[in-house]
Amino acid sequence: MKVLENIISDRGSRYAVSGGPCQNEADAKAFLKELKRRKKFAKATHNTWACLTDIAPLKNDDGESGAGMVILRMLEREDLRNHIIVVTRWYGGKHLGGDRFRHVQDAVRIYLSDT
Repeated sequence: MKVLENIISDRGSRYAVSGGPCQNEADAKAFLKELKRRKKFAKATHNTWACLTDIAPLKNDDGESGAGMVILRMLEREDLRNHIIVVTRWYGGKHLGGDRFRHVQDAVRIYLSDT
């Protein structure tokens, strides 16, 4: 499990990105469970994720509508299979509008460039 914390900050919202191997939905649940063992991540507003498995694409917006699909599309473009990427957001009190999607994309780019 790779975790990159405090990578983006905007109007009080803070972002982190993490990822690791993931073959199926059970692996995704186990990854999230392990990530949320860190109290900070358990208290996050959103843990949005996606994984492009050999069986089927998996994603979850965790309340950040549409963000899972953004991650999934980026995984497809990179053809990164059997790997989960989770973008975590701690809401800072101000709505970010469309900028939140840009931040999700930037977080995934940061993760991919660090891999």
